[in-house]
Amino acid sequence: MNIDPMVLLVGVGLLSITCQYLAFKVKIPAILPLLVTGILLGPTFGVLDPDALFGDLLFPLVSLSVAIILFEGALTLKFEDLAGHGSMVRNLCTVGAAVTWAVATPVAHYALGMSWQMAFLFGAIVTVTGPTVIVPMLRSVRPSAKVANILRWEGIVIDPIGALLAVLVYEYIIAVQDAWTHTLLTFGLVLGVGFGLGALMGYGMGLVLRKNWVPHYLQNTAVLTLMLGAFAGSNMLAHESGLLTVTVMGMWLANMKDVDVDDILEFKETLSVLLISALFILLAARLDFGSIMQVGWGAILVLFAIIFIARPISVLISSVGTGLNWRELGLLSWIAPRGIVAAAVSALFALKLETLGYAEADLLVPMVFLVIIATVVLQSLTSVHVANFLGVRAPAPNGFLIFGGSKFSRMLALELINKNIPVRIADTNWDSIRQARMDNIPTYYGNPISEHARRTMDLSAMGQVLVMSPYRQLNPLVTYHFEHAMGKGSVLGLSANEQESRASHQVSESYAKKLGLFSESATYGRLASLVARGATMKTTKLSEAFTLEKYHETYGARALPLCAIDPNGHIFIYTISHEFKTKADWQIVSLVTPETAEEKAAREAKEEAARLQKEADERALKEAKQREAEGEMPPATEA
Repeated sequence: MNIDPMVLLVGVGLLSITCQYLAFKVKIPAILPLLVTGILLGPTFGVLDPDALFGDLLFPLVSLSVAIILFEGALTLKFEDLAGHGSMVRNLCTVGAAVTWAVATPVAHYALGMSWQMAFLFGAIVTVTGPTVIVPMLRSVRPSAKVANILRWEGIVIDPIGALLAVLVYEYIIAVQDAWTHTLLTFGLVLGVGFGLGALMGYGMGLVLRKNWVPHYLQNTAVLTLMLGAFAGSNMLAHESGLLTVTVMGMWLANMKDVDVDDILEFKETLSVLLISALFILLAARLDFGSIMQVGWGAILVLFAIIFIARPISVLISSVGTGLNWRELGLLSWIAPRGIVAAAVSALFALKLETLGYAEADLLVPMVFLVIIATVVLQSLTSVHVANFLGVRAPAPNGFLIFGGSKFSRMLALELINKNIPVRIADTNWDSIRQARMDNIPTYYGNPISEHARRTMDLSAMGQVLVMSPYRQLNPLVTYHFEHAMGKGSVLGLSANEQESRASHQVSESYAKKLGLFSESATYGRLASLVARGATMKTTKLSEAFTLEKYHETYGARALPLCAIDPNGHIFIYTISHEFKTKADWQIVSLVTPETAEEKAAREAKEEAARLQKEADERALKEAKQREAEGEMPPATEA
């Protein structure tokens, strides 16, 4: 099918974002719709032929894209996140990888009829998991922080190790003579160049960023181009050492003191999503159904050995001395999907081996893709249930971090905690924190956006941040920090109505939009005043008899609605721009001000008038019924 290359490129981009959005809506890893799309475009309908579209540029583009993906992943690896579990990650990436290799190789040889050479290469490629599929899976599975950090580190660190292992096997296969010496020399050269150049470039780039030698608007572009330059230069010095170089480079930058990589990471994340999406579609479009059918039933045995034998054994051996319990090991044994690096490396080496005349190379790509599809489909559809069964799934992030420990904040926190909603109060004022601790409210004493807070404050159960402190200089910093970390709309602050009306003293428009918590009149000063006058926190349950209209009639202006809770336990915060249609069985949490003497007298008079009116109505109704009964009585008969 002859289609304009521009149309194909744009079409791949549009389909990529469509697949990502679909995966987000139905809560599945994006690799599934991406692979299906690639298979439909390529071998099914013949619309997309990546080899014809890109020619000789296809695999250089694939290699550069994988480098960007690994570098972005390495930028997220903070050593303190390991929290004592570095030995488990180290063992999984060394001993664990060796176990997987040792199990997958003989099974592939005997079950698929591969030569030992090709089986060793296949076993090396499938040792890698991959951050491109693990990170989205972790978002939906929500395992404990310990398990999540181990899986995330393993997925990023093992990619260059698996690629290095595949390179060594490939070099051994193509070596004409003295293969062992050639392989050992290659191994030493790749390690030396990868670690040396990666550390050098990471330190140099960190120094440039720390000293602000590059203008801020050029930093993202500079880091990207220098990283790609390091990748290409590393490959020139030692074949296929570039992946190790960019991984070391990213980890060095992420852990270098006084180097802020947040903006760079945000840019790389956006770029990585686009590249991952396009790569999966392009590589899946290159699949050959004939080669897949040629694999035969032996593939089932290979998949069983990789998923149910190799992974559990590698996790069990790697866990010796780590202190992980059997539940955590069970989930680690189940989650090990393969991703883009396995797909890219298999396609790259298959092409090279086919060029050199190795007939069995055509089995490599379809078999690796079968492993990718099987592990992703099986584990993405079952991991949530496995985590729930093992009891290592973190609760949904429906809790609240409250910045500001005033009496009102403590009253709201206690009301929410009584309804099993996680709450933590953070404040720099010790008296407020002391009072909160006396009320058994979880607290953090200090600045919630400090480096110490990032390392020690557990926010896994927190879905929103409520900024309710009197610190006007710190509130905007807290707001923007957590909105960046938790997403747009996740941070709400109290109204700034009490600020001066002069334009020079007002906040920015973008910040003002985040200051709509509860109501326009709910400023820090007004809430403190209401609490000082004896206002109390009250939860009112609506019913068919006691409707929302009855609620407003009962409390009137004395009640300030704060949040509504539906029958499923979902909580909705009232804001200036959001009103919720509450129904029967909903609960409304309000701050209720006590009645004044005049209000109480007026209410009692109204209630007395209503009571008297009700009694008069009842008497009138009774008399009417009596008259009606007397009027219908039959006349008396004469004796």
